[in-house]
Amino acid sequence: MPRPDEIRAPSLPAAPGRRPRDAGTGFGTLGLIALMTLAAMALPLVVTDSYLLHSCIVVLFFAYMATAWNFVCGYVGQLSIGHAMFAGIGGYATVLLFTGLGLSPWLGMPVGGLLAALLSVVVGYPTFRLRGPYFALTTIAFAEMIRIWVENTDTVLGIPLNGAAGLTVPLRGESLAALQFNGKAPYYWVIVGLLAGALTATWWLEHSKLGFYLKAIRGDRDAAESLGISPARYQLVALAISAFMTGIGGGFYAQFFRYVNAERLIGVDLSIDMALMSIIGGQGTVFGPLLGAVLLAPLAEITRGHLGGSLLGLHIVVYGIILMLAVLYLPKGLIAPLRSLLARLGLLGRGGRR
Repeated sequence: MPRPDEIRAPSLPAAPGRRPRDAGTGFGTLGLIALMTLAAMALPLVVTDSYLLHSCIVVLFFAYMATAWNFVCGYVGQLSIGHAMFAGIGGYATVLLFTGLGLSPWLGMPVGGLLAALLSVVVGYPTFRLRGPYFALTTIAFAEMIRIWVENTDTVLGIPLNGAAGLTVPLRGESLAALQFNGKAPYYWVIVGLLAGALTATWWLEHSKLGFYLKAIRGDRDAAESLGISPARYQLVALAISAFMTGIGGGFYAQFFRYVNAERLIGVDLSIDMALMSIIGGQGTVFGPLLGAVLLAPLAEITRGHLGGSLLGLHIVVYGIILMLAVLYLPKGLIAPLRSLLARLGLLGRGGRR
């Protein structure tokens, strides 16, 4: 075990009042996020096919959710197999606030995110104080309990949940306030903005004091604790941020599809999707989850569309094969060979970690 004074984070935060000396991972990464965002925003001006735009929205949605999940496993080092419960809380809260109180989804999504963050504290507070697989077991147990309860509950305290039938978002016509549009382009721009915010938040985490502490905890929990760092406290903060982002994603899902039910938004399938996309793309990096989503989300749609009728669940088999190959040959994710290629081409600064 290394001595406490040997703990080093891969990237130290810049001193207050100083500009970061981080051309490769600081301004360069933020500049790349801005450039990618501007390029993505222009896509609907070129692509007008509704199906293609819909597919792009789905891919970017999964990229956003995988990026939110990456806060927990990639930086905290804890495996969450029930992260979909935070999406479910956000989705149901957004729809219920809209239908019951007439609250705009623009406000309902942050409220749903805050409720998801509160639930994450309930889940994480006791389990982060333990060692071993307790957090992973607790997340999947909580998610399944919530899913089963919602699927078998019609009303609670006068609030309609409609059980397994789910909730439908009432149509208000073309309305910015209601986050309802006749075309796909406005939804595409919304999810691009959410993904850009999530990528920026990931970059901030890597360069913040919180990220420094999380890297130390993930590297050696005992050594970090001996330096006065509270593992449970900082892991809980990261989990709350991740849950907040996931809850907002659940709210967007409900508004985009105009429907929400427990099986899809709280089920284990969504949790597995988020985890696999982040792990295969490259967990603990800024662009790894995005890369994983760009690969796996279209692959899942293709297998469902062409083989779903005769070979139901084939996409899960494909996921498993890709995961095994990634673990064997790309343990650091698809981002590792891409980073090496960019470095050889001189497009990535020394030590650049994106």
